[in-house]
Amino acid sequence: MKEGFRQSMAWLHTWSGLLVGWVLFLVFAAGTASYFKDEITFWMKPELHAIAQTQTQAQAPQAKTAEGAVAFLQQRGADAPRWFITLPTEREPSTSVLWLKPPPPPGSAPVERRRRFDRAMLDPATGQAMSAARDTRGGEFFYRLHFDLHYMPAIWARWIVGFCAMFMLVAIFSGIVTHKRIFKDFFTFRPKKGQRSWLDAHNVTAVLALPYHLMITYTGLVTLMFMYMPWGPQVAYKDRGGEQAFFSEAFPGGGRDQFKASGNKVPLAPIAPMVAQASAHWGGAAVGRITVHLPNDANSVVSIARAEGPQLSHEQPSMQFNGATGALIGAFGEAAKPVAETRGVLYGLHIGRFADPLLRALFFLSGIAGCLMVATGLLLWAVKERQKFAKALKQGGRIGFGLRLVDGLNVGAVAGLPVAMAAFFWANRLLPLDVAERGAAEIRWFFIVWGAAAVLGLLRPTLRMWQAQLGLGALLFVLLPVLNAFTGPAPLTVSLRSGPSAVAGFDLVVMALGLGLAGAVWLVERKRRKTAAAQEAAKKKLQQPPPSGLAASGQGS
Repeated sequence: MKEGFRQSMAWLHTWSGLLVGWVLFLVFAAGTASYFKDEITFWMKPELHAIAQTQTQAQAPQAKTAEGAVAFLQQRGADAPRWFITLPTEREPSTSVLWLKPPPPPGSAPVERRRRFDRAMLDPATGQAMSAARDTRGGEFFYRLHFDLHYMPAIWARWIVGFCAMFMLVAIFSGIVTHKRIFKDFFTFRPKKGQRSWLDAHNVTAVLALPYHLMITYTGLVTLMFMYMPWGPQVAYKDRGGEQAFFSEAFPGGGRDQFKASGNKVPLAPIAPMVAQASAHWGGAAVGRITVHLPNDANSVVSIARAEGPQLSHEQPSMQFNGATGALIGAFGEAAKPVAETRGVLYGLHIGRFADPLLRALFFLSGIAGCLMVATGLLLWAVKERQKFAKALKQGGRIGFGLRLVDGLNVGAVAGLPVAMAAFFWANRLLPLDVAERGAAEIRWFFIVWGAAAVLGLLRPTLRMWQAQLGLGALLFVLLPVLNAFTGPAPLTVSLRSGPSAVAGFDLVVMALGLGLAGAVWLVERKRRKTAAAQEAAKKKLQQPPPSGLAASGQGS
């Protein structure tokens, strides 16, 4: 604290943002895309575009849709320990079913968590699998990527992301303290001023969505708070059954460890009356998700949750039925306890599923502002650090290893990630439909392209490399609507007139992103020319002979 409180906060702000900035950029970018994960998934299944309008205009009753899903699961996963059925919504016109594979035999190799599930998309009217729809993870990939990362155990990824989110929270608060004129500077932008311009851009993008940045960072930690801070429930419920007893009391009806198989096979009771009873109990509200624990067992339990609506809380009321008899076991979540309701609201704020399209678009723009805030912060550190090497650079020297490493990581993260995201969409349309594990293949291309961009950025972190990667990202994004026109039944000229609106919205947004990247290319080119001109002027100045008067004076002395 020798330099004063604000100076100490400035140091903390700089390093808490820099050390985890590249991970935070990925988290912000993938999380921002997740606000429209259903629309992204729909765009990535062009086989559904032609029938979307028909399905929307003539939706099947929820009870009939649920019956069709159960019939499908009886054929495909009768021995599964759990079924998950997500009924159609305005954003997702098909029925989604997921079933847990039976546990592997004792002694066999452990199965990766992501591979323990089978999934399918069903036609709501017929209950038949939409086999024509290509296999893809779609927007779900970005949703999982922003907190589970990939190619590593999920528990490790969540600890890494939580660690980075805590650093982000520290960076936000220390930034508020550091910039005493932060709100005044929000209305100030001084272009062509080097470091000052980068600081202005950082301030604008930070203050513009400051409430959002605080909310999204804090609530992100809350979503996994029981993993990060489990000690309270562990101590308080030490003699009452441990953490599971706490979860059963705090979130009644939500646990899964309480269901034990009896071993007696009993047919599952008809699902339609359960769906109708639950909907009537909620005043006609739609059913959102159905979970069947231990299907076809005497101890089977069917849990039906209300569809998400405009309520802030992520926790929706649910009803449980005896799977063998169809009798009501109980209703849960009607009057949640204050602590559970608080967590539900904070969780709901983070994922934003309560938002209407306009508010979701505002969240999306705030997320873009977050990406720009992190990116400008990373670049600002490099700009400030480069000033220390200004004299050496003028004399033909080189920058230090640390700055060169940061420059390379900045290119790979800030410029390379958009290229990888665009490549993911291109792979979705260009890979053959019969490729084995096609969804995983699309994800591989995402990481292949991103890895190549990162390696090139580290090898040559120059303005030319910035231009190349930003230009490639711009080209790939701008041409996505053209790709859609050639590989799907709903080109932009059609989707703008008659839908599907999700396809039109996706095409327009990626075009806007591409134009934004193209604008960044133009700014980099202007910076490159200015730098080249300054270097050329300095070189000429060094090569010029001294004035004749000075030369004569020197000779006379």
